[in-house]
Amino acid sequence: MLGRKTGDTLRSPTVTPKLQRIAAQAARDPDRVFMTLASLIDEDFLREAYRRTSKSSAAGIDGVTAQMYAERLEENLRDLHERLRSGMYQAAPVERVWIEKDD
Repeated sequence: MLGRKTGDTLRSPTVTPKLQRIAAQAARDPDRVFMTLASLIDEDFLREAYRRTSKSSAAGIDGVTAQMYAERLEENLRDLHERLRSGMYQAAPVERVWIEKDD
């Protein structure tokens, strides 16, 4: 069953036992710093992450929407996985935008 929580770890066929152990460590020790998890992420994990993203969200900073990414999903996931494994992946900067509200 996808996304079922058992104890402190997420049980999913896409979450490897190593990632489950790391999740348990993070839950036990919230101040712990993990340097990199890229070597533990596989294409199935990335596919599941894509599946869980909101497809109605705005485009990313690179202008790519979820629908655009899906047009070549398998190729995009293979490329992302290779960049993660080789250390070439660089997350795009995040821009915080404050939205004024009446209340």
